[in-house]
Amino acid sequence: MPDWAAILEALAQQGIAVKAAPAPRALGGGDISTTWRLSTENGPVFLKTGDAAAFEQLDAEADGLRELQDAAAVRVPRVLCAGRGGADSFLALEWLDFQSAGTGAARVFGQQLAAQHRHTQQTFGWHRDNTIGSTPQRNTPDRDWIRFFREQRLVFQLELAARNGFTGELQSEGAALARRLGGLFDGYSPQPSLLHGDLWGGNWAVVDGEPVIFDPAVHYGDRECDLAMTRLFGGFPPGFYAAYEEAWPLAPGHRGRLPLYQLYHVLNHLNLFGRSYLGRALSLLRELNASA
Repeated sequence: MPDWAAILEALAQQGIAVKAAPAPRALGGGDISTTWRLSTENGPVFLKTGDAAAFEQLDAEADGLRELQDAAAVRVPRVLCAGRGGADSFLALEWLDFQSAGTGAARVFGQQLAAQHRHTQQTFGWHRDNTIGSTPQRNTPDRDWIRFFREQRLVFQLELAARNGFTGELQSEGAALARRLGGLFDGYSPQPSLLHGDLWGGNWAVVDGEPVIFDPAVHYGDRECDLAMTRLFGGFPPGFYAAYEEAWPLAPGHRGRLPLYQLYHVLNHLNLFGRSYLGRALSLLRELNASA
C-alpha cells in the first residue's frame, strides 16, 4: 500500500490539495505502477504510484506526454506533476472520462496522428531513455535510422531474449536479420517523426468527441512504427487508416517493413510475458529474412 501521508504531502507541495474523503480509489495496476482516482479541491485527479525505483519510468512518461502535447496534434492527458513521497513515486494527470470511439473519431485520429508525425527533429531517438511496457527502451540519438533500429531496438531485444533463455533459432534468425536489415530500406529514408511508441488499441480513447492518447513510449523514429503497432493487436477501424493516408500517404515498400516494426513489439512481449510469443517472433523473423 502506498505511503499516502507522504504522497499527499508531496502533492500538496505541488499545489494539489487532496480531500480527506472519499479515500483514494484503486483503478488497477501493472508490474510497475498502480492507478488511482483522487478527489481534490479542484476535481478528480488520475494518479499512478510505484516504488522508488519506478520514478524514472514515471518521470519519463510525464516528459513524453509533454513532448506530445507540444506537438499540438493529438490530445494527451495534461501532466500535473511527478515526484516522490516517502518510499513511493507518483505521476499525477488530469482526470479524463473516456467514451467509446466511433468511426468519426477514428478518422479524426488518423488525421491528427499524421500531423503529429510531421513534428520532426534532426536525429532518431530522444533526449532520454524510457520504457516500452516495463522493458528499458534506449533512445541514444543517431542520424542513421537503420543503425538506430538495429542496435537500439532489434539487437537489444534479442540480447534480452538470450538472457531470458530464448536462444537457438531465434538468435540465429535474429543475427541474420541484423546483418541484412538495410535490404528492407532500399530507396527509403524515413524522417525522425515524433512517435507515441506504444500505440495499441488500449492506449487511445475519446473524450468529449476528441481522440486522446496516453501511456506513451515516446521517441523520434520512422512513422511507420506507430502504424505497424496499430495493426498488431487491432482496435483501429479502416477509417483511421484511410484518413491517415489522405493526410500523408505512406511510402512505397511500407508493407514489407510492417513485420519488422511489429517484430520489435513481439520480441518485447516475448521478454515480458514468455514463450507464448516465441512462435510469432520466429514467424516474423523468417518472413523478414526471406525478403531482406
